[in-house]
Amino acid sequence: MPRQRSDEKRTALLESAARVISRQGLASAATSAIAKDAGVSTGSLFVYFESKTVLLNALYVALRSEMGAAAAATLPTQEPVRAQIHLMWTQWLAWAVAHPDKRRALAQLEVAEEISPESHLWVDPTQRVMADLVEQARADGPLAATPLSFVMALTSAIADTTMDALIRDPAGGEERADAAFDAVWRVLAG
Repeated sequence: MPRQRSDEKRTALLESAARVISRQGLASAATSAIAKDAGVSTGSLFVYFESKTVLLNALYVALRSEMGAAAAATLPTQEPVRAQIHLMWTQWLAWAVAHPDKRRALAQLEVAEEISPESHLWVDPTQRVMADLVEQARADGPLAATPLSFVMALTSAIADTTMDALIRDPAGGEERADAAFDAVWRVLAG
């Protein structure tokens, strides 16, 4: 009879994977270390994820979903696009600062060979909201004819730099976050 799977244990394994990847690096993040951090046996890890690659892809999708949900929470849809994107930006950065291990793990997973094309293409409903807002913002801007994927990569690069700076040195964070948002807005709207 197959063993019963617990959502709590699956979540604990994903949280542990993020911590271990953040602290040891992706290449050094052994499944045994992840299982130990979660307080389970390595065999139990494989009940939930049939391989390390499956675990990494599940973590990548889970972190992108969590980050997107945090960024898109409570968007005031009646407000102008700039105000909505600014709030989304602020919430995106706040998530990263509140969860530095997850942020560092996600940064490593973004460039990991183990992440499948399907996982990279996976889009959460909150990410569609973000993409729609970016499309509206750039409609008359200098990048209006540029592929959305490239525009999103540019804004993500600015966000990644800002997040890393805020995590390393939170002093003056609000001013730097606002300056970075102004740069993003100029990229989008001109």
